[in-house]
Amino acid sequence: MSRSLGYARRKQFSSILVNLVLTIICLAWLTPTFGVFITSFRNSEDIFKTGWWTIFPHKEDVKVGEIKLPEDVDVNGVMTIEGAQATFEELRQGVTLSDGRKLVWFGNKRSRKVEIFENRWVGFAANLTLENYQNVLSGQEIRFKGADGKEILRMGNNLGSAFLNSIAVAVPSTIIPILIAAFAAYAFAWMNFPGRKMFFIGVVALLVVPLQIALVPILQDYTRLNLNGTYLAIWLAHTGFGLPLAIYLLFNYISQLPRETLEAAFIDGASHFTIFTRLILPLSVPALASFAIFQFLWVWNDYLVALVFLGDKTRVITSALAAMVGEKGQDWHLLTSGAFVSMLLPLTVFFALQRYFVRGLLAGSVKG
Repeated sequence: MSRSLGYARRKQFSSILVNLVLTIICLAWLTPTFGVFITSFRNSEDIFKTGWWTIFPHKEDVKVGEIKLPEDVDVNGVMTIEGAQATFEELRQGVTLSDGRKLVWFGNKRSRKVEIFENRWVGFAANLTLENYQNVLSGQEIRFKGADGKEILRMGNNLGSAFLNSIAVAVPSTIIPILIAAFAAYAFAWMNFPGRKMFFIGVVALLVVPLQIALVPILQDYTRLNLNGTYLAIWLAHTGFGLPLAIYLLFNYISQLPRETLEAAFIDGASHFTIFTRLILPLSVPALASFAIFQFLWVWNDYLVALVFLGDKTRVITSALAAMVGEKGQDWHLLTSGAFVSMLLPLTVFFALQRYFVRGLLAGSVKG
């Protein structure tokens, strides 16, 4: 009895420890992400003056008044202000009065101005705005104030058009390899044809070949065929680069489907195409969804292939973000907004298909 009780306590302690570690890891990852998200809704002046956490209720020094010193006051000596004696250097650092207020010298000695601050609770900041997202999505002129308070004029990066271009690239580049790979995986798993094993070994070997070595030869072929700079070019490129992983992943899943089901269909006179469309595809939804997540995220976040085959004229979201970093490196309110615009669709796809994700990752790992 005592042994089983000790085992239960150790198991409970292990569970608590694992959950605690996972919670810490999640918080460590989510906190800066949440900070970037909040920053994307703040205006440029607030970003340069205060941290993103200041939107929550907190205590800070709030200006409640100011004092203009008369001309007869010697600013080079000890001054008496609000009952407190201090020098110019001390006032520049801040002098706290007995009632909790704080005196701070503003500017240089010639300003002769002392500001009065009180430490007060500040409520939830309501000056969050969607203007940052409107600015990055449009290609029009935008105006905002920088750290020094001066107005800055910029041109928007037209992320709305880049977002649509990325959709036009990512959706076909995900669907086409899935369809081709599903046919190929079924053929490798359930059909006998000459050279099947050698072809499959070749497909697996392509998994370790870096796609960078194929960029220049493919680009030369596209130039001869006048395909470079078109959507068809990048669809074919992403299809070719994604097929080896897709075939391998789907083969592992399809080859483990119950043989009895397929044999019964063959006995009833079903053709390979009928079996594929009526049985294999519906049963392979977890593996198809898992690869769809991999392929879509890879294509959506791709920069190199899009830059080589589409160029800078037809910008996808990654190219537009790279241009923003170069043109607006200090405009954090625009960069953070653009980052979250680029994350919107991938997160939607992942959460929509996440229930299939783990099942697809385990495809073919367990027999029976």
